Amino acid sequence: MTSRVGGDPEPGPDAGDLTTDAAFGALLEDSAEELYEQAPCGYLSTLMDGTVVKVNATLMDWLGLRREEVVGRLRFADLLTVGGRIYHETHFTPLLRLRGELSGIALEMKRAGGARLPVLVSATVKHGGGGEPLLIRTSVFDASDRRAYEGELLRRREEAEKARAEAEQARAEAEQQRARAEDALRRAETDRARLTEALAVLQQSLVPSSLPAVPGLETAAYYHTASPDRLGGDFYDLFSLGRDRWGFFLGDVCGKGPEAASLTSLTRYTLRAAALHDSEPAAVLATLNTVLHERYTAAGDPRYCTAVFGTVTPGPHGHRTVRLASGGHPPALALRADGRAEFLHTSGGLLVGILPDAPFTTTQTTLAPGETLLLYTDGLTEARTGPTRTSLFGEDALHAFATARAPCGAQETIDALTGLLKSFGEGLDDDTALMALGIPAPHPTTPAAKPPR
Repeated sequence: MTSRVGGDPEPGPDAGDLTTDAAFGALLEDSAEELYEQAPCGYLSTLMDGTVVKVNATLMDWLGLRREEVVGRLRFADLLTVGGRIYHETHFTPLLRLRGELSGIALEMKRAGGARLPVLVSATVKHGGGGEPLLIRTSVFDASDRRAYEGELLRRREEAEKARAEAEQARAEAEQQRARAEDALRRAETDRARLTEALAVLQQSLVPSSLPAVPGLETAAYYHTASPDRLGGDFYDLFSLGRDRWGFFLGDVCGKGPEAASLTSLTRYTLRAAALHDSEPAAVLATLNTVLHERYTAAGDPRYCTAVFGTVTPGPHGHRTVRLASGGHPPALALRADGRAEFLHTSGGLLVGILPDAPFTTTQTTLAPGETLLLYTDGLTEARTGPTRTSLFGEDALHAFATARAPCGAQETIDALTGLLKSFGEGLDDDTALMALGIPAPHPTTPAAKPPR
C-alpha cells in the first residue's frame, strides 16, 4: 500500500485482505472491561461473606436492577428466591468452602417485579498468595430454555404416561383402602382389639401373604411390624415377568399410618406396572421416581421411599443372573458358596420421589448353586443394641453375621435373621422386611469307586 502526501492511503491490489485484517484487529482491540460487561452470561464477584463487589451489565439487565442498588448493598443470596437462599446457605456455601469451586448448580434468581429466572451457577474461590480465601467469582447462565425443554421432554415421555395412568388407577385404589382404614379407625376408637384386627388385615394387603414358587429358586420372606396400632411402610414382592424371568423389589416409604399405606400401595402398583413395560431396573426406578414426584413433591406434599428393584434370569449350569438398581436403600447382601458375604453396592441412587430427575444405575451379579441374595430394610441395621440400647447394629455387624453362616439357603438365612430380630427386644422399634432368593446347593453324591488296575 502507498500513501499520498496529505491524503488518504491509496488502495492497492490487496485492499480486500487489508479490510479483513482491520476487522479482526477491531475485534482484538475490544477491552477486557467491555468483554466482561457485555458477556453472554452473568458475572459477579463477592466477598467471602457474600457481599457483591462487582457485577456485569448482562446480569443486571437480566434481573432488571441497577448496579448501584446491588454493589456493596446486597449479598449474592439476596438475589435468590427463598428456596434458592435456603439451598445456598445449607449446601452451596459449605460445599464451595470445602471444594474451592462448584459447577452447574441449578438455582432461581429474583427479577425486579417478582418474576423468577432459572439459572445455572458456577463459582470459584480466589485465594491470596498465602492461601487465604479472598473473594468468590461467580458466573451465571440463563437456564430458561433448558427448563422449558426439560418440561416439554417430561410431558412427551409416552412410556411414563402409560405407567402414570396405571399408577393413577393404583392411587385411586389406595385412596379407597385408606378411606376404609380411616373409617375403621373412627368406628373402633373405644375397642382396641377391633382396631388392631382391622389394621392387621390392611397390613396384609400391602405385602404378599406368600411368595410364589419359582422353579430352580428358593425364596423366603419375613415382615416384622413394630407396632400393631400403626400401619408400617415396608414392602416387598416377587412376580413373574414371563419366560422364566422374575422381578422382585423391597423398600421402605417415609412415615407411618394410613398415609404411608397409601404411598406403599401406589409404590407397589407402580413398580409392577413399570416392570411389565420395561424391566430394566434403573428404568423401573426412574418411572417410580416420576410418579411419586409428580403426585406428591411437585404438589407441595413431598413424600419419598427407598427401594431396591431387580430381575432374575436363568444362566448356564444352574446359575442365575441378577440385575439390581437401588434408590437410597441399604445394599443387598450376597452369601457366596465359598463362605464369603459381600454387599452389592450401586452407584447414585437417590431417595425415590425427591427430585424430578434422579440418577439410578443398574449393577449385575451372578448367583451360583448354594448362594443366596438377601434384601432388607433399615429396621435391621438401625436396631438399637447394647446394655443401654444406644448403639446401632449396623452393616458391619450384619456382614459378620452373614459371613459366619455362609453358605446358607434362603429359608435358613431368613430363619437366622428372624431369631436375630427377636433377640433385639425393645431395641427393634421400626418395621423390618426381609426377603431372600437363593439357588439350592446340589445334593452331595458319593464318588464312584475306581476300577482296579
